Amino acid sequence: MEATIKILIYIHAFFGGIGLITGIGSIMVKKGGVLHQRMGKLFSIGMVTSSLISIPICWMPNHQNIFLFLIGLFTIYLVISGNRALSFKRKSKADFTDKLISGSMLFFSVIMISIGIYCQLNAIENGILFTFFGGFGFYMTVKDFIFFKKLSVSNKNWLSKHIGKMIGALIASVTAFIVAGIGIGNVIAWITPSILGTFYIIYWNRKIAPKPIKVVEV
Repeated sequence: MEATIKILIYIHAFFGGIGLITGIGSIMVKKGGVLHQRMGKLFSIGMVTSSLISIPICWMPNHQNIFLFLIGLFTIYLVISGNRALSFKRKSKADFTDKLISGSMLFFSVIMISIGIYCQLNAIENGILFTFFGGFGFYMTVKDFIFFKKLSVSNKNWLSKHIGKMIGALIASVTAFIVAGIGIGNVIAWITPSILGTFYIIYWNRKIAPKPIKVVEV
C-alpha cells in the first residue's frame, strides 16, 4: 500500500512540476499568443491532473489531510473556471455547468471557513489557513454569481475572470512547491504567494481596464 502511495505522490509531483514551469512561462510570454495558449493548456493539464491525484492520497493511511484535500478541490475549481471564463467572450449567459462549478466551490468554501473558525476557537493548529483560503474561495465564487447575473448587461469582464482564476491556480502551484518541495510549512509560506499573486492580479486588471475617453473641447 505504501509503495502505491509513493508512486502516486511521484506522479502528483511530476504533473505539479509541469504546472509550475508552464504556469510561470505563460505569464512571461506575450499574452494571447500561440506560445501563451500552448503553455496555458499544459499548465491546466498539469494542475488538474496533479490535484486529482492528490485527492485520493489525502484519504490514504498515514496521509490523511483534509486541508490539502480541500485545496486540491480549490485548485481544480480555479483552473476549470479560469478556462471556462474564455467562453464568455462569445456567450452572454452562464449555463448549468458554470453555476455547478462555482456553486460546488462555494459549498466547500463554507466548509473551510467553518473548520477554520472551529480550529481557531479551540486553539487547533493551522486554523487560520482554513479561514484564509475558505474566505478567498467564498469571495471568488460570490463574485462568479454576480458576474453571471450581469452577463445580460455586459460580458466584457471575462478576461479579468480568466486572469484572476489562472493566476490563482499558479499561486497554488508556487505554494505547493514552497511547502512540499522546499519543506517550508509555516503560515507565512502558505499565505505570502497569495498576497503577492493578488497584487499581480490587481496590476493586470488595471492594465486591461477600459481607458476613459477624453473629450476634446473645441
